[in-house]
Amino acid sequence: MVRLITHNLLACHAKGCTTNNFPLQFQDVSVELRETEFNADFVRGFLPRLEWAALVSAARQLGDTSLPAEQPEMVDDEFLQKLHHVLLEIHVEEGAMVCPNCKHVFPISNGIPNMLLAEHEIG
Repeated sequence: MVRLITHNLLACHAKGCTTNNFPLQFQDVSVELRETEFNADFVRGFLPRLEWAALVSAARQLGDTSLPAEQPEMVDDEFLQKLHHVLLEIHVEEGAMVCPNCKHVFPISNGIPNMLLAEHEIG
């Protein structure tokens, strides 16, 4: 499933695409919201691993503006619940992710991103 927790880890690895290949941009997506059990410790533990600006940008591309532009130093339960929603409850079902550098398109079908490259695209 393409959730923003996963999207925050994905970059383009097409041949010759080594700079400005993260974050992938969403294009023509359909989104589904699915509630998941809130686990404050999990979200708090994942927070240091996030590329914050990329996460906020991706969330806004998908219509969610609940996260602040800058990562807060102090986190409370309300913030963790908003982060949980963005990371784990927003599912991209259809559409594509596009590399901002080489413009390679990674299609998303039934919630699964196709990150495979053709043989001539492998570096």
